[in-house]
Amino acid sequence: MASPEFTSPYSPNTDADRREMLEAIGVSSVDELFLDIPDELRHPPMNLPDPMSELELRRYVDGLAAMNKVPGDYACFLGAGSYRHHIPAIVRQITSRSEYVTSYTPYQPEVSQGTLQTQYEFQSLCCQLTGMEVANAGMYDGSTSLAEGALMAARVTKRDRIAVLDTLSPAYLEILETYTRSQGIFIDIISADNPQLQENTACLLVQQPNFLGYMEDMERYSDLVHSQGGLLVMYVDPISLAMFKPPGEYDADIVAAEGQAMGVSTSYGGPYVGIFACKQRYVRQMPGRIVGKTVDTRGRTAYVLTLQTREQHIRRERATSNICTSAALIALMSTAYMAAMGKRGMRHIAETCYHKAHYAASLIEKIPGYSLPIDGTFFQEFVVQCPLPPSLVNERLLDHRIIGGLDISSQVPNGMLLCVTEMNPREEIEALVKALSEIGAAA
Repeated sequence: MASPEFTSPYSPNTDADRREMLEAIGVSSVDELFLDIPDELRHPPMNLPDPMSELELRRYVDGLAAMNKVPGDYACFLGAGSYRHHIPAIVRQITSRSEYVTSYTPYQPEVSQGTLQTQYEFQSLCCQLTGMEVANAGMYDGSTSLAEGALMAARVTKRDRIAVLDTLSPAYLEILETYTRSQGIFIDIISADNPQLQENTACLLVQQPNFLGYMEDMERYSDLVHSQGGLLVMYVDPISLAMFKPPGEYDADIVAAEGQAMGVSTSYGGPYVGIFACKQRYVRQMPGRIVGKTVDTRGRTAYVLTLQTREQHIRRERATSNICTSAALIALMSTAYMAAMGKRGMRHIAETCYHKAHYAASLIEKIPGYSLPIDGTFFQEFVVQCPLPPSLVNERLLDHRIIGGLDISSQVPNGMLLCVTEMNPREEIEALVKALSEIGAAA
């Protein structure tokens, strides 16, 4: 006699239930659902130590933490997508309030008037910053925001090709490939020097400033893609917009950005918040949520969810994205930052970054063995060609209590991407120059 099927009291699904569901969706096992994920990522080696007591674990973790090279203790010139900027004290004061920290996606949104108001203010400030007509309440981060922009362009144009300048961040390109792989959308990498678009191109993706820190000729790219019926999708540094032309002035159709630079610490890569804006005519295809301002039956100001992607609601097959979890707290940090800094404050920060970066570059290019291989206007990042592999230069910089730039040797031989912001005083810049000089002389 066969033994009865075991059913866990903590699991709602029996083995029979699982078999029925697998049969309904046409796969033979649960593992088959994850075949798109490489095996080395599905089953990574954990390499964990033996079990420990709480006291032993605390000592072990403290020892790991002590190995970190922390900006502040070390001068830091690393950027490449995550940037150290000054965070005014008022940002943390506001965002540490319990009602903000504990809030989640409002499932009865109109009850949460305070949360909705902060999201509305975020949208309004993002529109002012980018020069666009409408912005949503935030995405997961800048990279996924860019990918969602590409998918949106494909929906709007009903085309299946996306053109990407070869000056886009390689990390962002990987995210884009992940988002488009199952959508039947093709990606064309085109030269920034000689851009050629194929027929049926939905959009052209341009990073401004580009991954290497330099400003692109946006009018040229805008004219090119619009002349062929495609959309211009821009990924921008929000701080740079305080002194350079906003995307709206280039007739951009869709804009994505990473909001981390405005009031959010680097935090080892997250959580961050993506900025997403577009022209009004495309708002029905916009991912995420849009908060609107109206009045109630008594004439009082009220905030409502005007548009949302329907990913959790009826007609989910019509959803414009799969974004679910709210990034409202991180968006609030950026909101408080923009409100506290104002136009003049943000322009001051942008100009400070610009001038400090150019000051550093002017000193470094005079060091024997070092050069600036790329001509053009840059914002806060620039490329330095080193006399040694950048990995070795960075290792030796640590001896001087300096965190160097990103190794981009795969794109520029012995290339290092350096970032200078308002957080780097003159003394740190000159210490970097002295250290690079000593390292170069020893080579």
